[in-house]
Amino acid sequence: MDFVELIKLSLISLNANKMRSALTMLGVIIGVASVVAMISIGEGAKSLVTKSIESMGTNLLFIMPGQLRVGGGGHGMGSTQTLTYEDCEAIEKNCPSVYGCAPEISKSAKVKAGNQNTVTQIIGTTDRYPEVRNTKVAQGRYFTQLEMHTQKKVAVLGQSVVDNVFFNIDPIGKDILINRVYFTVIGVLEAKGQSGFMNVDDMIMIPVTTFQKRVFGINYLRNISVQVENASLMDQAEEEITDLLRKRHRILNPEDDDFSIRKQTEMLTHMNDITTTFTMLLGGIAFISLLVGGIGIMNIMLVSVTERTREIGLRKAIGAKKGDILKQFLIESIVLCVMGGTIGILTGISLSYMIAKFGNWSTTVSTASILLSFGFSIAVGLFFGIYPANKASGLNCVEALRYE
Repeated sequence: MDFVELIKLSLISLNANKMRSALTMLGVIIGVASVVAMISIGEGAKSLVTKSIESMGTNLLFIMPGQLRVGGGGHGMGSTQTLTYEDCEAIEKNCPSVYGCAPEISKSAKVKAGNQNTVTQIIGTTDRYPEVRNTKVAQGRYFTQLEMHTQKKVAVLGQSVVDNVFFNIDPIGKDILINRVYFTVIGVLEAKGQSGFMNVDDMIMIPVTTFQKRVFGINYLRNISVQVENASLMDQAEEEITDLLRKRHRILNPEDDDFSIRKQTEMLTHMNDITTTFTMLLGGIAFISLLVGGIGIMNIMLVSVTERTREIGLRKAIGAKKGDILKQFLIESIVLCVMGGTIGILTGISLSYMIAKFGNWSTTVSTASILLSFGFSIAVGLFFGIYPANKASGLNCVEALRYE
């Protein structure tokens, strides 16, 4: 019996039990759709993080408190409070390879404007931040060096904060209450949207001096962003900053460094590793659901073999070979998975677009994820169809005909 004839027989058998075939495919549809949708979420997060970091330029260094150690003691990176605003000023003044510095310190706080309130990130920085971090003001202006040195209570809002507390009202010149301190809104940042797991528009920028002295009462920094004159001077700038901070912090042994310097390329690699792991985790969870669908196919095919025992005996009696029976049931299993996989892919793509549109989350449907999920669905059909097909082909002709 040729291959085309076997496919026709398989389709006739599946069509004879439409409801059962549909329910069997449902497991595969859900599994494949989950794989496509979950991987698209992970890839979307990775794409956004990469785009966000690359948009800052290729000549950035990030200085963080603490030191990244492998084993042993010491303070973990970001876990100590060793960087100060004075460190940032010294770096910009004394390191020839450095073009500009922007200190950063942040805290989550409740903000209120009129009768509306929300919780957002308050970031203290300087007037150099827009230039160093390639951030633009869409409306109004950024605070000046004079306003920073005089600890002025002025604020530049992210677009999400404007949407949450001002709605359609122009916020420029309005008052906003931050941690029980009134600020005047002087600008609105250009919208950047969701970046991976973080909404970069959900923040308020205020002068670092105001942040430290008049709002939160702290004197340390979370990190310092350093813009180097050009990308070819990155190593030189790192050496200059390291030497300067060791002198300022009175560090004689390099192993006792209380700061860490990371290049932007290293940050990008690190974030890509994180998002890749996240994508693999989501994909793995989705693949489990596809495996469950495969187990469902095996169960249904075993039931089908039992119900069609007499049919199998009759086909063997009129000359069908063991290989013909094996191929027919195997093809039925694969056809179910191919049809379920195709519908699942279309469903997964639709889900991805719905997540992007209504969930405010970036998704990226890749050809690789489609091919991977479709190929895996065929493999599931083949793997879980072998046992039922082998059982069917191994039935004794006489016993099958006597089966009631």
